[in-house]
Amino acid sequence: MTTMDSQINGMICQQKPNPTMQQCEEDGSRTNIIVNYLPQSLTQEELRSLFSSIGEIESCKLIRDKVSGQSLGYGFVNYMKSADADKAVKTLNALKLQDKMIKVSYARPSSPAIKDANLYISGLPKSYGPEDLEKLFHPFGRIITLRLLTDQTTGKGLPRGVGFVRYDRRTEAENAIAKLHNTIPVKGTEPITVKFANNPSQNQQKMLLQQCALTPAALSQLNILSPPRTRGYSPGPMRHCTPTIRLNQLSSKMSGIMAKLFPKQSM
Repeated sequence: MTTMDSQINGMICQQKPNPTMQQCEEDGSRTNIIVNYLPQSLTQEELRSLFSSIGEIESCKLIRDKVSGQSLGYGFVNYMKSADADKAVKTLNALKLQDKMIKVSYARPSSPAIKDANLYISGLPKSYGPEDLEKLFHPFGRIITLRLLTDQTTGKGLPRGVGFVRYDRRTEAENAIAKLHNTIPVKGTEPITVKFANNPSQNQQKMLLQQCALTPAALSQLNILSPPRTRGYSPGPMRHCTPTIRLNQLSSKMSGIMAKLFPKQSM
């Protein structure tokens, strides 16, 4: 999965079956559930309508790709009462919607140990389905969500041989990379690539750090590097002139960059 952790109300999706009542009370997730394997055509309004039949809903969100706007096949529902969430997990899990059998389970709070555990996989056999992908990656840890990309340009939804797998913990993702990267899977003829998926926020931070290096190219992009100018001066032959930097602009630009890199924490 576009990348970056999908959350609602501070919760991260959990795809495996229900935790015990005590576990849910301890992690505070008894009202929040994750719904996986939703049909591509299902809308957020239809998702809300289905789960509101169980009880009053505080929030409902169908997760979509930030670029294409297409459904990623899962969503979150937060109930007002924990009893309704429990009922939804028990009654709607394994419900068949169109050609899909949905999976309903509890969500759980985010923590540093479970961040950055999303993998990008390419070179998969075109015959692979979600079950094959899960079977391949399941031995290395608890899978939270998985997704196979299809080609939408042809209108046939043909597999692209590319997918995403999100684990419960980063250490599990690291183990999968170590064991599966550059190996040939069952039904495959070529080695697959397994690596961490790109994090958009990390990419932006890297770009800002590169600007902070204050190379001539970076200064040029910031529009703060310019040669000296004198009114009425007609340029003559070049004599290795050293560019001057407008320090006030540099200070202002750098302050903006540092503010993005290290935002102030609210008290």
